[in-house]
Amino acid sequence: MAQQGNPQWWGTQHTSTWDRVKEALSRDWEQTKADFSNEYGKELNQDVGDTVKQAMGKEPIPAPNQKTPEEPKTASQHTSNWNDSEPAIRYGYGASDQYKEHQDWDDKVEAKLKEEWHDLKSGRTWDEAKTSVRYGWDRARKSVGSKN
Repeated sequence: MAQQGNPQWWGTQHTSTWDRVKEALSRDWEQTKADFSNEYGKELNQDVGDTVKQAMGKEPIPAPNQKTPEEPKTASQHTSNWNDSEPAIRYGYGASDQYKEHQDWDDKVEAKLKEEWHDLKSGRTWDEAKTSVRYGWDRARKSVGSKN
């Protein structure tokens, strides 16, 4: 039986993977907010390459407010509160692995994820969560691509 807040297919392998990558993605998230606003986020010199290396354990994750060593880089495109968006990002990250047969995000996979998201009763509508779910999906796909 799935834990509350998780789709039925979510297992310990998804939790284990998510626990490994969420701090790296959190840093990426903060960097992105800093890139797009002077009011929000933290300048961490973090980009997708750093995030992927950290998530895979190939690069240590600096302390929460410590910058990633190297010159500032362009971060991914996302702006919102990490704590509010983390469940949707987590879901998208896990769904990317669960639905490997879908090579790309398309209308079919979006409809499936939208239905599952609604069934989770997360307190956020699909329209509120979709961008974050897609962010998690895309980050998982980039992680997989960097393993090859």
